[in-house]
Amino acid sequence: MNTLTVLKFSTPEGAQEMLNKIYMMQNKELITVVDAATVSWPEGKKAPKTKQAVNLTGAGALDGAFWGMLFGLLFFIPGFGLAIGAAMGALSGHFADYGIDDNFIKRVRSEVEPGTSALFLMTTNAVVDRVVGELKDTEFELVSTNLTKEQEDELRSAFGA
Repeated sequence: MNTLTVLKFSTPEGAQEMLNKIYMMQNKELITVVDAATVSWPEGKKAPKTKQAVNLTGAGALDGAFWGMLFGLLFFIPGFGLAIGAAMGALSGHFADYGIDDNFIKRVRSEVEPGTSALFLMTTNAVVDRVVGELKDTEFELVSTNLTKEQEDELRSAFGA
């Protein structure tokens, strides 16, 4: 099963820096990145900048439409009003298979703000204890994941979140 995880960073550059670390761990066969995308929101900008990681070799990689629709729901719809928001709400059912529900959307929307960044990771085959060891000294906040409550609690505990 693929795991969708959202990590938040206190700088606009943090998500890209973490993605680079994750790719290094993938090279060590500690984790498999199915797909990833970053959101960077520099201070003073009206909206965040989103970027899908180019992962042409990943089997089952998500297409740009997935990330585009998700980021639309998260960051751009609130400014469009209720009618368009309701239409996008109907599309949100598409994300249920990935563990993305209204709570996920509300949480990410409230956490990712100007001056921060976020990394959206779709991963599999993680060697959890080794990944935790590699990231122990990296500052980030685990915003959300589609793991079970027990698995998420274990992950938060491992990272001291």
